[in-house]
Amino acid sequence: MLNGRKSLITVIAAASLVVTVGAIPGGSAQAQPSIDDVQHRVDRLYHAAEQASERYNQIHVQLAQMRGDVKALRADQARQQSRTEKARRIVADSIVRQYEGDSLSAVGQAVVASDPSAFVSQLNTMSAFNTMQAGQYSSYLTQAKALSIRQDATDSQLAKVARLEKEAAQNKATIAHSLAEAKSVLDKLKADERERLLESSRGSAPRISTASVPVSGRAAAAVRFAMAQIGKPYVYGAAGPSAYDCSGLTMAAWGSAGVGLPHSSSAQYGAGTHISASQLQPGDLVFYYSPISHVSIYIGGGQRISATHTGDYVRVQSLGSSIVGYARPNG
Repeated sequence: MLNGRKSLITVIAAASLVVTVGAIPGGSAQAQPSIDDVQHRVDRLYHAAEQASERYNQIHVQLAQMRGDVKALRADQARQQSRTEKARRIVADSIVRQYEGDSLSAVGQAVVASDPSAFVSQLNTMSAFNTMQAGQYSSYLTQAKALSIRQDATDSQLAKVARLEKEAAQNKATIAHSLAEAKSVLDKLKADERERLLESSRGSAPRISTASVPVSGRAAAAVRFAMAQIGKPYVYGAAGPSAYDCSGLTMAAWGSAGVGLPHSSSAQYGAGTHISASQLQPGDLVFYYSPISHVSIYIGGGQRISATHTGDYVRVQSLGSSIVGYARPNG
């Protein structure tokens, strides 16, 4: 019995090595991985793709907000630029009036210096600086500082946008890589084994009628919509009407009830009221993994409607494991 257990451990370790790093070119022949080994590997690749997809969705939610912030910052910066220029002209006009009739070479340099730092530098070289009205100069310095703050804020926000855009591109590449690797693994299987694996991955899809779901109000509209999508394919980034990813389905379902949700599972968790498992009602959202990368809509009886991964479709599932939280959309 002990020898049998050691043998089993050895086989599992060898299979894990194959699944993790693949075959080594030119190395010794190894046993073909079992259908379960392949199933686990493909599931991990699909999960990696979904995580990247949901992060990609989350980034786009953030970018939409940040680009709006950049637009507002630029408008505010333009208004501050106008106020700063107005203050500069007031100070410059005051200098000209004090030097009227005298040599204006230094004064002229100050008047035409549109850059705040250059303008102040010119003032520091002029005797007129000592006789200027303190209030005018102080007002100019205040406006120039405010302009600098707005310029820094705009530059900082633009840098954040650039970083997020780069991260979005990296997540998109991860999606493509994971899907391509999953396809490569599946393509190596015989047709009948591949079909059996895909069927196993999809699992059974219980048939539940809308009438059997005890729900009313906006939640009822969301559940009815989700149930009407059963059988439609999963596509990364899709939000209907012919295909969905996980957060695209829940967003569209609650959108049909007049409640707006972001196209991101983690953002949807933040947008709802957090509840406990004992408070779950049909229409509530169930969130999976840490960090959150999957969401389903609860329909009662321990069941949910979910868009799972590429090769699968929108279907009814049991709640399952890896749940990290529940939320009720506000509306």
